[in-house]
Amino acid sequence: MSGTRESLAVHRPRLRPGVLVSDALLHGPRTVHLVKDTDSGQSFEVGPRERFLMVRMDGSRTVAELGGEYAAAFGKRLGEAHWGRLFQLLGGKGLLDGAPRPDRPAADSDPGAGPAPGSADRPARSLLAGSVRLVADAHATAGRLHRATGFLLGRVCGTVLLAALGAMLLVLALHPGELADGAAAVFTRPVLLVAVATALWLSTALHELAHGVAARHYGGRVGEIGLRWRLPVVIMYCTVEDYPYLPGRGARIVVAAAGAVANLLFLLPFWFWWLLAPEGATRDGLAGLLFLGVLQAAAMLVPLPPLDGYTIAGQLLGGLKLAESSRTYLALALRRSPDAAAYPRRARAVYTGYAAGALLTVAALAVALVLLVRAVVLAA
Repeated sequence: MSGTRESLAVHRPRLRPGVLVSDALLHGPRTVHLVKDTDSGQSFEVGPRERFLMVRMDGSRTVAELGGEYAAAFGKRLGEAHWGRLFQLLGGKGLLDGAPRPDRPAADSDPGAGPAPGSADRPARSLLAGSVRLVADAHATAGRLHRATGFLLGRVCGTVLLAALGAMLLVLALHPGELADGAAAVFTRPVLLVAVATALWLSTALHELAHGVAARHYGGRVGEIGLRWRLPVVIMYCTVEDYPYLPGRGARIVVAAAGAVANLLFLLPFWFWWLLAPEGATRDGLAGLLFLGVLQAAAMLVPLPPLDGYTIAGQLLGGLKLAESSRTYLALALRRSPDAAAYPRRARAVYTGYAAGALLTVAALAVALVLLVRAVVLAA
């Protein structure tokens, strides 16, 4: 027995390359970390204490040294049984260097990770709904696009572009009536409607590719680029793999927001054209495109699944499945269930704040939609 303890104490555990561990995230009343094996596709959750040990398993520390660091951090030493369960968990999932690797599961997804940029359930392909890949190697394609446009994500270019977008949005905010009239004109003139609809479709394609370029910029992996249809709607998609594991919350927010920013950048040349255009059908069409384009970008930032705004909210608040967790907590709180008291203060604030923010955002967009419909009706 003593020999076994000594052997365990000097063992230097190492996680295999390709094992990813996320930052801390709220999941209901618990704080968890997501773990993913990129080779097998397996994903699961661990607690902060397991994560503390896992990120230190690089082969440079013995079990005894790991135990000492753990005791210093948490005020308690782990016994042999605890180490045995941990190594059984990690070894059983093939995460330890030298352990046999499990077969790749039929469906792989991150538990509770929420929708990553460009993600969506793939429907069974049929005439009415389905999807098709456009490129064989989406990661390489995104890499080529990043080499051509990645400089836009640099600090200098990014600051200049954001300033230009700020100026555009400010000027447009000063002309709400003209923009609404332009949108009404678009819906009442078939030629303008086709032109604007085509431009907005191209904007959605750039939106998806922007997610992929931003992911490549921060070391992420692009899984697929393709077309998805649910007739009569046909859209482009770009999936970002391993999104929850990108290094740093700021990087993950940039990747999630890149699509909406691309929508607005697409509008910049049309904004300059609108500023110079004389009165007439062209100016009306440009005004309608700008109004609908800004509305499209804003809609993508609504903090509801599966939109990008929901992913951004999850990163800002540090939570998994915010919508589901918020509903669960609020239902418990409204019933004054004792289970609600099990939620820590931060979790209560996050779920209450998210629910309030989502309701306010949806209400604001509903008002904007009503005003748009009213403008179209009056124009007709």
